[in-house]
Amino acid sequence: MAEHEKLTETHKDDLQSLKELVDDLYKFRDCYFETHSLEEAAKKQSDVTQELEKTLEKLEEKEDEFKHKAEFLLLKGRCLNIAPDFSAEAYKCLSQAVKLEPGLIEGWNTLGEQHWKKGDLIGAKNCFTGALQQSKNKVSLRSLSMVLRQLPVADKVQQGKQLLESMDMAREAVQLDVQDGTSWYILGNAYLSLFFGCGQNPQLSQQAFTAYAQSERVDKSASFNSDLHFNRSSLFQYEEMYGSALCGYKQAAVLDHGWEAPQEKEKQLLEYLRKVTKLIQNKGNVKTRRLRSMLSNLNTSALGPCSASDFRSPMGRVGSLEPRTLSSLQHGNNVGVAALGKVVFSVTSEGSMAFTFGMVDSEEMCVVVMVYNSADGWGVLIGDTVVIPEPHVKQNSITHGSESFDFRSIRVDSPLLLIVNGKKQNVHSQTAASISYTPHWN
Repeated sequence: MAEHEKLTETHKDDLQSLKELVDDLYKFRDCYFETHSLEEAAKKQSDVTQELEKTLEKLEEKEDEFKHKAEFLLLKGRCLNIAPDFSAEAYKCLSQAVKLEPGLIEGWNTLGEQHWKKGDLIGAKNCFTGALQQSKNKVSLRSLSMVLRQLPVADKVQQGKQLLESMDMAREAVQLDVQDGTSWYILGNAYLSLFFGCGQNPQLSQQAFTAYAQSERVDKSASFNSDLHFNRSSLFQYEEMYGSALCGYKQAAVLDHGWEAPQEKEKQLLEYLRKVTKLIQNKGNVKTRRLRSMLSNLNTSALGPCSASDFRSPMGRVGSLEPRTLSSLQHGNNVGVAALGKVVFSVTSEGSMAFTFGMVDSEEMCVVVMVYNSADGWGVLIGDTVVIPEPHVKQNSITHGSESFDFRSIRVDSPLLLIVNGKKQNVHSQTAASISYTPHWN
């Protein structure tokens, strides 16, 4: 009896030693840049693979002894799960582990990741839900939050419901451990998805930024999360914080050399800014004679409904708007006034989040206008007269690497706010902006 107990204790010690090896493997991956420079980023995946192989070799030395033990199968499954792609062997080990011990929460969570990597979102959801039925835990909650945002939806109502549920799950994960940077990061993504999916409430945008910042504050390794930098930069770009967006895309690319999307986004945004700056400077290359001909019929009659005493402005003010030149507009919101001018160019740029055009007023001053949430096919043509009620004006000063961009812009959150050739735009001119991304399992 005593010999059997001693053997059992030895087994426990061996399993604990193996668990420490697997935990160290995850620490090596997650804290890689605490011991390596950013210049070594391109080596990260191969270095992690080498560590995986070493750890797997040590596990396999004990396989004959423990191959029917749920704890061992979990450790082997976790080890193999560190690879970014689906592993049939990991899936097999984890499936056996939870079959032998259904209360193994870590087994269900890791098996859920394998289902995700295989593209089986329903299977992943079932695993995380099953784990939560065993015990409420942050990993299942935040993982389920991610899955809910990726599941297909039948309509906008279902989408909104799933996004709200996803946010609730992420919030609950944070409440269980406010010092967990991963949970804060996933909450940031939940706010980001809800912002774009349900009406673009500015409060949600700010909550996303706050959650991302908190992730970095409580967990220094979060600063090396390429997904965090990429997703936050998408929001920076939508909020026209171009310098921050460019820096974030660049950092994401540095941290994950094999991921092409950040490099492509940085390249596209730089090209967009170059085009905009050049077209503003030369007023869309419209020849002087043609420009003056276009401006000759620009007058207050173009205000259309804005000149009516019962006009309700975007800011909720009732009354006619006073036409103003572009040079007289203040930074920020310009209440009670309208900007009007002629379209001299539009910008086609891959990756742009807004329909962008240039407008020249009676003083021949040119400004770029960025119209968000426009439907495919909506736009304005060169020569069109555009009125912008209560324009929101911004001075953009951006430096990235050796390049600098300096220009004035007007942000319009919907084409429905514009008056084009004296007419309001119909409801079909608007659609909600969206972003798409596929989260990685770290």
